[in-house]
Amino acid sequence: MFIELTDHLRCPVAHAEQFLVLLPSRMDGRRVLEGALGCPVCGLVVQLAGGIVDWGEATASAGHTALGAEAVAAFLGLSGPGGYVALIGGVTVLAGALAPLLPGIRLVLVNPPAGAHDSEEASILRAPSLPLKSASMRGTVLGSEYSESETWVSASIGSVLHGLRVVVEGREPRGEGVEVLARSEECWVGKKG
Repeated sequence: MFIELTDHLRCPVAHAEQFLVLLPSRMDGRRVLEGALGCPVCGLVVQLAGGIVDWGEATASAGHTALGAEAVAAFLGLSGPGGYVALIGGVTVLAGALAPLLPGIRLVLVNPPAGAHDSEEASILRAPSLPLKSASMRGTVLGSEYSESETWVSASIGSVLHGLRVVVEGREPRGEGVEVLARSEECWVGKKG
């Protein structure tokens, strides 16, 4: 996990959003390979192993998506380096092809398929709910296995900075606080208001 990502994380337990405390025990440059992440609100402490933060009770994705990396990059409409884009569920399989299309932007993979590895370009989080702070991402891409869940769609929209985009792999736009820019059989694209 890239160390600066800590500032963008929240505890997945249902309580007021708060910063998390990171205690790294092994690092490689700016990547935390081993350590602990704790919540000062509820006291939950999770371990980082192999650079992966695992809050438990997460279902690994099967790794299926109808979207392509070039389309996702275009839908996000980002320019310039810096910040993070979250890929959630099956769309995490696009990370290798998407990273070069978004130079200088780090990826956050939430609940990728089993066997996914932390890297310089992509940090891995496993959680039962979206562990990202409000207005902390430059964009999110939500896979089809989460697109019917109001909770995941709302959290995905909520984690995006105002004026930036969310891409949801699913037919029907849903969620509040987003202007639908485009829709197709495979996905819809919205801009957070």
